[in-house]
Parts: sequence; C-alpha cells; structure tokens
Amino acid sequence: MNEIIDQMKPKMQKAFQSLLHEFNKIRTGRANPSILDDIKIDYYGNQTPINQTSNISVEEGRTLAISPWDKSLIEEIEKAIMKADLGLNPNTNGDLIRVTMPALTEETRQEYIKQAKNEAENSRISIRNTRRDANNSAKEMHKEGNFSEDDLKRIEDLVQKETDYFIGLVDAELKKKEEDLIEI
Repeated sequence: MNEIIDQMKPKMQKAFQSLLHEFNKIRTGRANPSILDDIKIDYYGNQTPINQTSNISVEEGRTLAISPWDKSLIEEIEKAIMKADLGLNPNTNGDLIRVTMPALTEETRQEYIKQAKNEAENSRISIRNTRRDANNSAKEMHKEGNFSEDDLKRIEDLVQKETDYFIGLVDAELKKKEEDLIEI
C-alpha cells in the first residue's frame, strides 16, 4: 500500500513545482529575479542562464539590477533579455544593467491572469492523472489478491487525501498569483 503512495507523491510534487516554475515566468508589476531564470546566454560556448553569470538584485521594487561577473557579457545579456520577448528593455549604465518592469495595463493583467489559470488547470490535470494511475495500480493489485477490499478503499482514501492536498496547494498559489497581478 505504501508503495503506491510513495510512487504517487513525488509525481504530484513535481506537477506542483512545475506550476511554481511557470508562475515565475509570468511577469507582475514588481521586479522578481526569477523572471530571468529561463534566459540563457552564450558563455564560453555553453548556453548558461543569466543568473549563473551575474548577480541579480531588486532595486526600488520595480527594477532589476544585473551585475555580470565578466563585464564582456553585458552586451550579450542585453540582447538575450530583448530576445526573450518579456516586454523588458534593459538599460546599461557602465558595469550594471538595469531592467525596469513596465506597469501592467488592465488588458495585460487579465491576459496574465488567464495564463496563470491555464497553468494551474494543467497542474490540476497532471495531479488528477497521477491519482488515476495510483488508483488503477491499487485496483490491479487488489485483483491479483495482494490485499483486501477494505485495503483498497483505504488506499483510495489516502490517494484522494493526497490529491486534495496538492490541488489545495495549486489553488492557493493561483490565488496568490492573481492577487500579485491585480495589485497596482
């Protein structure tokens, strides 16, 4: 019984972590260094994330300050941020790149909320699919005679509790993201 639960939990956790990763890509009015996590630059022949080549900090709530360790990368980082199509315009000031987060219009806020809801639904679907697979495994083991009808019901209840827990986490993160997007 525990084997089914032990196999199911990491899959649900991975679906939730994936949602958090996708939410980090959705821009809010506040500066957040994680928005640059997926932007890569050519660093000595390797595609390397900006956060592994520079120090990224938040200035004044709406501005990211990027200080590359290797100053020759400044132009490369600027180009990568522009190509990323995040609606960001980097400004270089000597050894520092500043990226000011533009204010979100009502239309873009609604579009980002819609995107966040879509990502949350994809995560819920993944969690429910994991539940279905776990329940099918339990039913298969029951048919093979590995455990009784009561044990099957117990496993299904445990699986449902885990599913409810992870879907609750997804809903809480979605609510938090929507509040961030609505906030001016």
